[in-house]
Amino acid sequence: MTMDSAPARHTGQGGTGPAGGTAGTAAVRRSVTAIHPPRRPRADPARPLARPQRVRRRDGVLPLLTADALAAVLTTTVLSAPGTALPAGAAAPMAVLAAALHAQAGLYRPRLAPSALLELPAVAGRAAVLWCAFATVVAATVPGGALGWSVLLGAVCLQTVLTCTGRGFVNELRRRAARRRPASALVVGPGAGASAVAAALHGRPEYGLRPVGLADTASPEEGGGGVPVLATHEDIRRAVIQNSVRHAVFTRPPEADERTASLVRLFHDHGCRLWLADPAGTAKVTGMRVAQPADQLWGYAVQPLLPRPSRPVERWVKRAIDGLLAALALIAAAPVMGVCALAVRLSDGPGVIFRQERVGLYGRPFTLLKFRTLRADEHESATRWTVAGDNRMSPIGSFLRKSSLDELPQLWNVVRGDMSLVGPRPERPFFVAKFSTVHPGYEARHRMPVGITGLAQINGLRGDTSIEDRARFDNHYIDTWSLWQDLWILARTAASFFRFRLGGS
Repeated sequence: MTMDSAPARHTGQGGTGPAGGTAGTAAVRRSVTAIHPPRRPRADPARPLARPQRVRRRDGVLPLLTADALAAVLTTTVLSAPGTALPAGAAAPMAVLAAALHAQAGLYRPRLAPSALLELPAVAGRAAVLWCAFATVVAATVPGGALGWSVLLGAVCLQTVLTCTGRGFVNELRRRAARRRPASALVVGPGAGASAVAAALHGRPEYGLRPVGLADTASPEEGGGGVPVLATHEDIRRAVIQNSVRHAVFTRPPEADERTASLVRLFHDHGCRLWLADPAGTAKVTGMRVAQPADQLWGYAVQPLLPRPSRPVERWVKRAIDGLLAALALIAAAPVMGVCALAVRLSDGPGVIFRQERVGLYGRPFTLLKFRTLRADEHESATRWTVAGDNRMSPIGSFLRKSSLDELPQLWNVVRGDMSLVGPRPERPFFVAKFSTVHPGYEARHRMPVGITGLAQINGLRGDTSIEDRARFDNHYIDTWSLWQDLWILARTAASFFRFRLGGS
């Protein structure tokens, strides 16, 4: 049963139930979406709430980048004084390389309690790597320009001190700003653990989060400290919009149950940053990746939740590979696609390309392109599961579907960025809504860009096959994603691309 399947909770005044007249009171309490007056006028309840544009937030990243770059530039400038072997133009490359090393170490990830001293070992290690590499390049390119050990040690120590000093200054400014203007936050989780985390946030303003509600779909009781419990998906959505919520703190991994996992997309679409605070200290994250170094929220272990795959460099590489390979494949397959288009036109009449709405990354709809396999006066229903074996299908349409040649126009979807070459197969909105309520983990497939092929497809899960098995393969692919796995799936797909098969995708 989904969290929207309890209509009794939406009853207004005078509702009855096992608790008699108290049911109506509880419903009224849960409909409250703020413990403080909103900072902007409340939306008219008679008017539908508009979905705001998704906001990409980079709190604290630019100041930290500036502090790290300045530390590298100052260190290089000091050591590039007249009479030294260091080239004068080395400051800018050193600043860029220092920022790249810090990004690789996760030093720009969001944190609730940042500490420059706790980051000192990581900063010192990256400074040592940077200057040793720089000294090697100088020794190889500048005659007699080898740097002595004392110079190297001084450079590492100076850059470490300057970096930590700059980061400490930035962190202090951030803490003061957080106290003055805390951001609205929802705490997501059941029981006393969520109430304890909300109380910690309420009592410690230096974390910069002001709890406005507990998102607990299982409990009808009001949270401690006057924080209302939001028991339905609609209540949570209204709280996010009306309070401009920008942070969601989970007290257990979002994939722990289907109702909690369904909130990830809602928060993501409204630009919320996700955190995992573990009151019990025993959470095991499987579908989300936690970041290092460790962070804490008044003694509770806390980590930013980053949807897999969260490695930005590899994600960019994946997108670049997708675009390049799809463009090359479009050029190479142009003659084949021309023949297919001509065959469809002669066999089934005008209307060669079939367009259908599908659900992509984070539940966003897009228009998928395929060669038409039914006659031009017939339409593939948005609520019909498969048309394989349909007697309205011409021999040309059957051939295209069995050989997967009808999928070739989707290469343009990849070039456009609607899809990836490898990922979970996209489905129609009707079936996404249906399967998400029946199969746990199905909605979590949309953490990753959808693809032309995927791990489920190379294992024979296409057409009229188990949806539960598909969702399991797709989520396993996302949880273990790597560029090498994408290349392996593409190789497996290429080897079997022209094999005839029964059923649709």
